[in-house]
Amino acid sequence: MLEVLQNIISTSEFQLFFKLILVSALSGLIGFEREHSSKPAGFRTHVLVGISAVLVMTCGVELATKYGNNDPSRMPAQLLSGIGFIGAGTILSNGFKVKGLTTASGLLAVTCIGMCVGAGLYWYAIIATLIVFVILKYSYLINAQLEHSMEFKFKVSTNFPKEVLDKVNELLEKYEVEIKKVRLMEPTEDELREEGYILYACRANSGFNKNKFLTEMMEIERVKQVNEF
Repeated sequence: MLEVLQNIISTSEFQLFFKLILVSALSGLIGFEREHSSKPAGFRTHVLVGISAVLVMTCGVELATKYGNNDPSRMPAQLLSGIGFIGAGTILSNGFKVKGLTTASGLLAVTCIGMCVGAGLYWYAIIATLIVFVILKYSYLINAQLEHSMEFKFKVSTNFPKEVLDKVNELLEKYEVEIKKVRLMEPTEDELREEGYILYACRANSGFNKNKFLTEMMEIERVKQVNEF
């Protein structure tokens, strides 16, 4: 029985199955953190990128083994070039402010983790995953300690700015955010039909979790959109 089990484990099919399960767990951990932070690329995207990296790396190794003269790094090299297109889709530009670079970098990290799993470097992949997860999950705590306060501006789009104003102010008070300036614009009734909005300029103390704050802001009734600038 033990010999049969060892024979099954040694097959290439089982090795591939194990690699896919492992990379799904590792990349899924990073993807879960990104999705929890309301980022454009979440759990499913990271898992699919990780699985793709394992398959490409495994194919490169298998082809090199089968045909002898092939370089096993050629296919993974093309994968690293192609992942840039997916990463670019997560990057948004708003004037001089660029968002999504961290998520794009996370996708690149997941690709490299998948390649490590595909090459059989399991401990490399596990250690890298833990480090990436800690950086993504807790780096804001380090930034908060380095910066005693942070200033930021955001726009709340709504057709009922007066009704929303008090709720937004309550949320700002909950997070102990100081309002530096606020501007309220009612929706117009002319042909342009422009929606109303509220502009805020604020200052927050160290430890302020801006991502969580903006997520709660979006949950306020009658708020259409919240944009930081």
